[in-house]
Amino acid sequence: MSPLVEDFYVLIMAGGRGARFWPRSRKHRPKQCLPFQGELSLLQATITRVQQVVPASRILVVTAADMAESVRQHVGDVPAANVLVEPEGRNTAACVGWGAVEVGRRSRGADAVMAVLPADHLISDEAAFAKQLVACSQAARSTKALVTIGVSPTHPETGFGYLEVGGELGQWGSSAFLRVEQFVEKPDLPTAQSYFEGGRHLWNAGMFVFTVEAIRDAFRSHLPKIWDQLEQLRHSPDQLAEIYPQIERISLDYGIMERSKNVLTVRAQFGWSDVGSWSALGAHLPPSELGHALVAEGIAIKSTGNVVYAPGKTVAVVGVSDLVIVDTEDAILVCKMDDAQAVKEVVAELEKRGKDALL
Repeated sequence: MSPLVEDFYVLIMAGGRGARFWPRSRKHRPKQCLPFQGELSLLQATITRVQQVVPASRILVVTAADMAESVRQHVGDVPAANVLVEPEGRNTAACVGWGAVEVGRRSRGADAVMAVLPADHLISDEAAFAKQLVACSQAARSTKALVTIGVSPTHPETGFGYLEVGGELGQWGSSAFLRVEQFVEKPDLPTAQSYFEGGRHLWNAGMFVFTVEAIRDAFRSHLPKIWDQLEQLRHSPDQLAEIYPQIERISLDYGIMERSKNVLTVRAQFGWSDVGSWSALGAHLPPSELGHALVAEGIAIKSTGNVVYAPGKTVAVVGVSDLVIVDTEDAILVCKMDDAQAVKEVVAELEKRGKDALL
């Protein structure tokens, strides 16, 4: 596929800390800068993937000041000026809004299209992903809607937000685009079960495509103060350190997407995982007698279903099942599979104890 989709940009959000992947993910080596499959880090894989659609000169990467040095080592041939460094994290609305200002400044104008993608997802069918991203750009430009990519649930997941979908609006490429009736917060298990069985809900994968004009108008309608601040930044980029920390801390989902009426979605036609926790990563690690593991050798005695990450180590488990075990040079994590989302609480506790060397 030619990387020449006209006036199309990609904004990659690479400011997340990946606290659920402690002790591998640290401030100086965040999750997006780690390789989980093959030799490429998640960020490198994301940049490589989107270069099927856009050249490196039209890729922007937003990251936080305390991880900028590490991120810059993983952007390949993306120009240095395309790495946008937030002086202070202000959640995804500020990140995307700043990206929209930059795309508007660098592109031909309001009709430019931008995709917003997390830096730390796994995509198994990259050709299908590129094809669908192009279809999303066509739909966004044709309808001026805010387009999001939804994922058909494979189980009743309580860790994701959901999209309630309505009727089909049209087809671009080989993809049918559906109206989004509403965004739904992370549900409890019975509600997630009903969504899974009902067929009218998709997982919200946090991938968006829209024109600069559409997202600008959405900010003006729903977050006007933030847009005014971003406009100040556009006119006075040298005042980034003063203006940016004053921006309200709010997510794009809550501030814009949930409040907007003209939102479309398309069912992802590529294999996707947000690799949101060690337990989620397990499905992407090699099968082992331990369960799923990246180890030199595994020995399991009366044990099944564990996720073990200890490259180069021999790991033996006896009489335990459904555990996550992670070994690094200075820390070891052991938790139940069902508690993998709570690993971020370990990071909070380390911060409270002042253990900066472990952060």
